[in-house]
Amino acid sequence: METDLRFLRFDVRISDVDGGTPYRLATLEEEGWAMRKYSLAAAVASLVIFGMSFPAPRWGVANLYSLRLPFGVWRRATLQPILRPKGHGFESAGVFNPAVVRNAGRIVMLYRAQNRQGISSLGFATSADGLHFKARAKPVFFAQADYERGGGVEDPRIVKIDGTFYMTYTGYHNESRAGAAHHDAQLCLATSPDLIHWTRHGVIMPAYKGAWNVGWTKSGAILDKRINGRYWMYYLGDAKGQGSQMGVASSTGLLDWKDALDHPVLSSRPGKFDSRVVEPGPPPILLKDGILLIYNGTDDHLVYSTGWVLFDRQNPTRVLARASKPIFTPQTPWEKNGQTPNVVFVEGMVRKGGKWFFYYGGADKYIGAAEADVQNISSP
Repeated sequence: METDLRFLRFDVRISDVDGGTPYRLATLEEEGWAMRKYSLAAAVASLVIFGMSFPAPRWGVANLYSLRLPFGVWRRATLQPILRPKGHGFESAGVFNPAVVRNAGRIVMLYRAQNRQGISSLGFATSADGLHFKARAKPVFFAQADYERGGGVEDPRIVKIDGTFYMTYTGYHNESRAGAAHHDAQLCLATSPDLIHWTRHGVIMPAYKGAWNVGWTKSGAILDKRINGRYWMYYLGDAKGQGSQMGVASSTGLLDWKDALDHPVLSSRPGKFDSRVVEPGPPPILLKDGILLIYNGTDDHLVYSTGWVLFDRQNPTRVLARASKPIFTPQTPWEKNGQTPNVVFVEGMVRKGGKWFFYYGGADKYIGAAEADVQNISSP
């Protein structure tokens, strides 16, 4: 089998002299081939791989394996948008940033729809094949609460847990529409039995509050399985002096969330595709090797691209590996020109047969679909 060296990871594990307790010696990750050293009983030998030397103990056993993603190379499923703005009503200015989930044998999409006054609601569409969607004539979710008035409801992510659909979304309060000093965006939660009738549970990560956040909150991506007795959610906040960074929160019951760290879990990186913004995409998935999250990064030229990060499945606050280059970038005219130029913003992800489908907003105006072959799937 061909090995993709970009995702090569090298682990050396040793056992102590007395009883076989494993210790990790070094990890070689995709991120700059960075080596992390851990406490050792002894390191007395040297192991050379591909011309690079690593300390290794006399009793060590080398375990060389390839950290492979569960999908192949991304490609556009169609060169044209799968949904476009239309008419003079709730989706006249733009349709973008879609969430998707399987239900009753179909792929259901809730997407951000924006009218010409700049107010957003959530449209509803379904598909049998993942590419041809039939949309409802009216939104299924729209501004009602005070914290949504004037700006609307934006950018959903959806997971199904124990028969209930949990939707995180941004409540955008902009009633005066008088500028940044008079509005705010906050991460909110709603639940539904059928994806049409929704119950609000309020703001779950308030703006200007938290263990490290000093600004708005958005983009909650919930893992649909418990880890260490808790649910975990990655979200976007603003760190003091750093701008938009990714945080992580946890909950025992999915309705009340608290920061798991007093600092961002994933930060922007100077000079890379995510130098300005690090924003969660679709809900993460649990793999044998860890928790995989697709995320959206913004560079210094305000180009939005797609990356990935792998968190430890035993400790969702610990990063194991991270993309050094984007896996998807704006290329088509409708991804480069729209309400916000040069944007591909992935929020939906679903597996169908031998393919993964990824759904994204193009230039804050259109909805597109990418696909990739399923590969290297390992059950948790």
